[in-house]
Amino acid sequence: MLLGKVVGTVVASRKEATIEGLKLLVVRPCEVDGEPSGAPIVAADAVGAGVGEVVLFAAGSSARQTEVTNNRPVDHTIMAVVDMVVVGDETRYEK
Repeated sequence: MLLGKVVGTVVASRKEATIEGLKLLVVRPCEVDGEPSGAPIVAADAVGAGVGEVVLFAAGSSARQTEVTNNRPVDHTIMAVVDMVVVGDETRYEK
């Protein structure tokens, strides 16, 4: 899994039938302190994440292994909303 920060939403009025009903969010990979560090991607939301939240997301075939995305054509899925990241004895991110 990868850390990312939700930076936006995607609205598509016409889409493939197998992704109907999926909430799509724009996520930028981020560092352990929540600072964005990579190019944005679009991810299906399996947990009800929102803009501004730090999340864990999966890529590739792992993205299709949730109840929400099973057998759907997605490459990235948000699988958790992060409350805290601790590295060693230091809290690097807290919601």
